[in-house]
This record gives sequence, C-alpha cells and structure tokens, in this order.
Amino acid sequence: MEAKSQLLNLKPYQPGKPIEEVKREYGLDKIVKLASNENPYGSSPSVKDAIVSEAAHLGLYPDGYSAELREELSEFLGVKKGNLIFGNGSDEVVQILSRSFLHEGTNTVMAANTFPQYKHNAVIEGAEVREVPLFNGEHDLNGMLKAIDGQTKIVWLCSPNNPTGHYIDQKSFETFMAEVPPHVLVVSDEAYYEYVEAEDFPETITYLDRYPNLVILRTFSKAYGLAALRIGYGIGDEKLITAIEPAREPFNTSRIAQAAARAAIKDQDFISTCSERNREGLQQFYDFCQKRGLVYYPSQANFILIDFKEDSNLLFQHLLERGYIVRSGSALGFPTSLRITIGDKQQNGEIIEHLENYLLMSGNTEKETV
Repeated sequence: MEAKSQLLNLKPYQPGKPIEEVKREYGLDKIVKLASNENPYGSSPSVKDAIVSEAAHLGLYPDGYSAELREELSEFLGVKKGNLIFGNGSDEVVQILSRSFLHEGTNTVMAANTFPQYKHNAVIEGAEVREVPLFNGEHDLNGMLKAIDGQTKIVWLCSPNNPTGHYIDQKSFETFMAEVPPHVLVVSDEAYYEYVEAEDFPETITYLDRYPNLVILRTFSKAYGLAALRIGYGIGDEKLITAIEPAREPFNTSRIAQAAARAAIKDQDFISTCSERNREGLQQFYDFCQKRGLVYYPSQANFILIDFKEDSNLLFQHLLERGYIVRSGSALGFPTSLRITIGDKQQNGEIIEHLENYLLMSGNTEKETV
C-alpha cells in the first residue's frame, strides 16, 4: 500500500528532547525547558480543583459540542455560541480549516517563516503553498495580497508571529482585510494573545460582523498553562463555523480539558500576573542583548528570537549539556538564532549567565546592535 505522494517529503513534527532523556544522557539532576513556549508558572490553582472534580467521570465520553465551555467562553469573549469551534489545541482547528477548504488545484498564502503547521496541513491536502518572506521579522502584507488569486482559499496571519514575536498592528490589519477578496478566508492565529502589550494590537473579534471571511484562533495552551490537556478554539462567522463542523472529530476535546478551560477563564488575575512577569522576563533578555550588541526581535509573545551570528545548533548543544532546553533556529528558518521561551526570573538569569559564558569562551563579544 502507498500513502499520499505528498507525505513522502513531509517530516512529522519534531519536538524537543524529553526532560527525562536529557537527564539520563548528560547525567543531570536539573533540567529547565524553555523550548515550547509553555507558561513557566503553570496554570491557575482553580484548574487543579476542576480536574480533580472531573476525574469522577472518566468513564464517560466528553460532550462533543463542549456546551458548558462554549457558553462560558462566548460570554467571556462577547460572541455568540455559534461563533465558536473547539479543537485538540488550536493546531487541530488549523487542520479542520485546511481539511475543509484546501485541495488539489487550490492554493494558500502564508509568511515565511511562521508556524509550520499551516504549510504542513496544506501539503497533506495537496494544495499549492505560497510563502511570502518576512520583512524584518514582520508579515509582508502587500506581498501576501499580491500572492492571492482566484484559486486562493486561505491566508494565514500569525500575530504575534512564531518565531519572531512581531505582531500586525490595527491599521495594517484593517487595510489588509479591506483588500482581501471575499472568497479568501483570512485566519488570524493569536495563540499568544494574552501576552500582547501593544496598544495598537487589533481586537479582531470586533471585525467579525464586517468580515465573514475572518477566523480567529486562540488557545489555552500558552498563557492559561493547559498545554498538556490540548484545547484551543476558533472564532468565526456562524455560517462558516457550521460549514466546517463536520470536519471536526466527534469527541476531540476531553472532559478534563473542557473543565480545566472553564476554570481557567474565570481566573483572569492569574493571566494578568503571568503577562506582567513575562514582560519583566523579556526585559531581562532585552538588557542582555543590548549589553552584548546582539540582534533580537522585540516580542509580543512569551519567547524571544536572538541572533548570535553563528551556528545555532552549537549554542543549542552548549545549553543542552548544562540542562537548558531551548529551540534551535535552524529548524525555524533562522540558522544563527535561538528561540528562547521566557521563564521565571531565576531561569532567565541562569540561561543568560550560560550564554554570557559561551560568548566569552568563543570570543564573540562584539556584535552589531539592532
């Protein structure tokens, strides 16, 4: 038997090394994982109570419609219940959208480089992928508009963008949406929405009534700290959501994930605290970069991409052997950079110290400032 031909050149997602494996391989007792943009502060204490309570119902299938979560989230966001679709992480909503709209003979437009699952799913569906290079880490929206034609089905906007952390400001977003043809679906992937501090970040939900071709993606995996439970969601026009629901698996989000998400929504003080600490952590890295003259991208997310002007795999390995797991830029289209998740104050200080030592050892101390 042969699988789809387009799978032959696709690689499955490669996560970082498991903590346990790194401990064994390098004989370490302590591992700090700052590679997957997880929340270093975990989740709200109320989430644990919700999980314990829900554990009594493990023998039952979840509510495929996520009715209780749907009601609470719709009220929190100020949207209709029919505007929501839930996924096993927002990754699955990407898959649902791709499965619903993309096929051979169609194309999809995205930035290069950005979240890789847009391209991955498009290739599986046999669609043409049109990548428009980033400009100084930002989406080239004019270039993306030029790439659209009559066969374009989806345009992907990752804002803040992974891996650069840049965002699309309100004016740029409005101009872009006004020029996109109505037959093209625009997906605004806002996985890091809760970390955004920029005052001109667009409140995209307010544009849904004006643009039925807009879908917004958000997740409970990042700021809410529910990465292990895999639950995210999409927000869009009710007719569009109804049309794509058949592409969703019937029990795709677990009872525990739904209960945890409901509890997490109610603790916005926790989210505010995490956002503030993230901002302070980013400043630690900004100060380090400015001190060393390292090129970096100012970030609206909970990670930072730093250019060390040398093979990022060497830096990755240096940190790994000392118990710090980060993301080598070689897998992200930035071969001389590291993407580092913002940890707590101590974790940030420790990894910065190791990077300082590496720069001193390598003699690489004079670099161009941004």
